[in-house]
Amino acid sequence: MTARIIAIDGPAGAGKSTIAKLAAKRLGYLYIDTGAMYRVVALCAIREGVAFGDEAALGKIAARVKIELRHEGDLCRVFCDGEDVSAAIRTPEVSAAASPVSAVRPVREALVAQQRALAATGGVVMDGRDIGTYVFPGADCKIFLTAGLTERAARRAKELEEKGYPAEAGAVALELLQRDARDSGRALAPLCKAEDAFELDSTELSIGQVVEKVLALARGDRGGAGPPAV
Repeated sequence: MTARIIAIDGPAGAGKSTIAKLAAKRLGYLYIDTGAMYRVVALCAIREGVAFGDEAALGKIAARVKIELRHEGDLCRVFCDGEDVSAAIRTPEVSAAASPVSAVRPVREALVAQQRALAATGGVVMDGRDIGTYVFPGADCKIFLTAGLTERAARRAKELEEKGYPAEAGAVALELLQRDARDSGRALAPLCKAEDAFELDSTELSIGQVVEKVLALARGDRGGAGPPAV
């Protein structure tokens, strides 16, 4: 029996969103991009001039903003109060702001409630950093997707360049290390492997190979997927 709730966690640049999106399509499931939701709050904070340390104001943004994830063919478009912000939330400025914003308790509590509501009926693939440990600790299938720092930096630099943002792999690697430290060190729902998650290293694998391994794990086939995290 295929898992009804699939949680994919891991550090920035590991390919979580790409893999989760493709796996959801293959299964006919809903893909929930939790990172995009935090990016929306960060975008609103930047536009409104709200300081990232102002937890009350950030919490109010998260509570009031209407975030929609619309699937159009192979695309997952993100809307904020009816505005398509799919491109706006992927800028380097918003990317840098998403991490501190996601660590704010009222923001996380508001968005986690939305995420749980979206997945209440099952048939979802959700990716993030705390899905298997905090958002859905009872998920049927938990995967911790990772990759070597050099590979993650190369992927992220390529992604930025394709979007028109010049990027140098060394600088991107430093940014990823800083992001990892913030995500792992935050007090609420830090980035970490769930005890019953399976670690999947994508460094030497193609996108297609990773998707197939994720689907195998979702079906309960653990052969070749590596040992569960301890």
